[in-house]
Amino acid sequence: MSIKAAFQAIRTALFYLIFLGQTVICAILAGTVGIIFGRTRFGWAIARWWCWSNIQYLKLTGMGTHVEGAEHIPPGGCIIASKHQSDWDIFAIFPHTGRPAYIAKKELMRIPFFGWAAHSLDCIEIDRQKGGQAIPEMIKQAKAAIDRGCRIVIYPEGTRKAVLAPAEYRQGIVRMYTELNVPVVPVALNSGLFWGRNSLVIWPGTARAKFLPPIAPGLAPEEFRQRLHDVIEAESTRLTLEAIDQGIGRPLDARLKARVDAVRPAPTH
Repeated sequence: MSIKAAFQAIRTALFYLIFLGQTVICAILAGTVGIIFGRTRFGWAIARWWCWSNIQYLKLTGMGTHVEGAEHIPPGGCIIASKHQSDWDIFAIFPHTGRPAYIAKKELMRIPFFGWAAHSLDCIEIDRQKGGQAIPEMIKQAKAAIDRGCRIVIYPEGTRKAVLAPAEYRQGIVRMYTELNVPVVPVALNSGLFWGRNSLVIWPGTARAKFLPPIAPGLAPEEFRQRLHDVIEAESTRLTLEAIDQGIGRPLDARLKARVDAVRPAPTH
């Protein structure tokens, strides 16, 4: 490990120490209140603090945050469908969503205190082990959340993906689009360049997310899926290449270099 990487690992460890410690405290506070009183302003205040403060703590690693395009979020109920490369995606999107209802995997919702807090914050549980059989219950919960004035936040690929990895958009977002009959706001981002899904080091640089113009309800399922895929992937790729061309602190390994070369437009003469 280079001296630069070792120094960055120390900065990352300091962030994780604060991040994990605060997460435990916030989960205990919000979870206890949530299990006794349900949804409260106090719980939402804790969630807003958690997201805002984590973005500030990330500056310890040199990782900054830039989010644009929030004007594309329509008033009223909608679905916010975001690329997912990092835990940063949760912190960055949350402040712009009004009252969000995140789709969360069942395993997270079963963690004591954390799961209780998540339930009190309108999170929607999905059991991924059931595959397609879990979708009807997810839709039911999503409809109830929309009726409460929430905006649904979903990661269409279902999990964090590596930068420029082949995309897999699952059927859950398609079913939700067709059955909820509300606009879908795509979100592109490049956060995985700085905080990768399996990386022990968080690298300096400014992670960017961009809310894109909404996709109106009423499209055929496959047409919607393809449009969502195309707009998110194209803009996420653009944000990624732009960051790399401007210079980032992270060294590019052979796999990422190959992916960058594969998507970079051929030079014109």
